[in-house]
Amino acid sequence: MKKLLTTHYSSLAFNAAMLMLRISMGALMMAHGYQKLVGFNSMKSTFYNLLGMGSAFSLSLCIFAEFFCALFLMIGLFTRVVTLPLIISTSIAVFDVHAMDFFNTGETASLFLTGFFVLLLLGPGKASVDGIAGK
Repeated sequence: MKKLLTTHYSSLAFNAAMLMLRISMGALMMAHGYQKLVGFNSMKSTFYNLLGMGSAFSLSLCIFAEFFCALFLMIGLFTRVVTLPLIISTSIAVFDVHAMDFFNTGETASLFLTGFFVLLLLGPGKASVDGIAGK
């Protein structure tokens, strides 16, 4: 019981937690990106138009973040760099697309945003390509 109430943790526990967070966040986000990737032709004319860049280009940027950056996140390669497009993408979803509705329609995007921000701050952990390379 004493161990459950302690605030101390081992480096093994930290690295295992970061691995689980990276893989789960990356896999769940990749599912969103994959749906957009395979449905590109049907979504390109109706997708959110970011800063007047055009729906197709905005969708392409979203697919890059949600699919390819999520893949790099899962393996832990350039972790802090690839979290930036993911944070931008989920921030647009939370604050603009879902109009800051954190608890109803924007709940999923809010959870993703929180997880990606944690990964940006804490890094990938040692069980990653970045950790093995010593970055």
